[in-house]
Amino acid sequence: MGDISSRTHLDWLESEAIYILREVAAECERPVLLFSGGKDSVVLLRLAEKAFRPAAFPFPLMHIDTGHNFDEVIAFRDRRVAELGERLIVRSVEDSIARGSVVLRRETDSRNAAQATTLLEAIEEFGFDACIGGARRDEEKARAKERVFSFRDEFGQWDPKAQRPELWNLFNTKVHKGENMRVFPISNWTELDVWQYIRREGLSLPSIYYSHERRVVERNGMLVPVTRLTPPKPGEAVQTRSVRFRTVGDISCTCPVASTAASPEAIIAETAITTITERGATRMDDQTSEASMERRKKLGYF
Repeated sequence: MGDISSRTHLDWLESEAIYILREVAAECERPVLLFSGGKDSVVLLRLAEKAFRPAAFPFPLMHIDTGHNFDEVIAFRDRRVAELGERLIVRSVEDSIARGSVVLRRETDSRNAAQATTLLEAIEEFGFDACIGGARRDEEKARAKERVFSFRDEFGQWDPKAQRPELWNLFNTKVHKGENMRVFPISNWTELDVWQYIRREGLSLPSIYYSHERRVVERNGMLVPVTRLTPPKPGEAVQTRSVRFRTVGDISCTCPVASTAASPEAIIAETAITTITERGATRMDDQTSEASMERRKKLGYF
């Protein structure tokens, strides 16, 4: 990297994340990297390339598929994995529903929270002791409480009051049988950092991250996409708007934002002045205390 004084904040964040990824590979017996096709997991893949290439990754990739994903994201996921030549494990909430371990009131209900059950089933199936994810502390207040190496007990549960200290970037990776870690190498990144890194590295993303025309309705201050799972309610006017997605997830709860930004540079400019977090602006199921992120995380969510 040359003279240390010439290094940018992205260089420091990248170095920290690579160190964490290598720490996982060295200390954990059976790790896995969670890859959904979203922007944060795309950044994780680039960091893993820098940490381990030209060798293969020392862990497989895994996606917990709700079955309610945007087609563009799934197509991108499969294309990117094929380009890397890595192994992708897919486990579906649909299968958990068929087994009876997940029960929903309606087929159109959000399946985000249900992913926790499918993830825990996959951890047990493969014996994973560390799941590497792309969560960041700036996304949501519950995630701000998370350590980089976040301990989960034998039931897959998270206790925000029983976190292990991480002084001087020293990580305690010890787990007993049945316990596991969630590891977040980009915890200290912000949404702006992610987009600046995407621009710097020239990373490809699903097309819906950029401005496009979409049919939406205005509901509770959000632009709800008109789909089979999210049809208009009586009296709602359908509009065609120029929008983009700041985050991608279950169709039933993920909303775009009004935007004409069609490039990383334009999105960086928008992100620099926004005052609403990406989840606060786009996730319908994060709007009520009953479905709060902290409650879901305690039950095993990402």
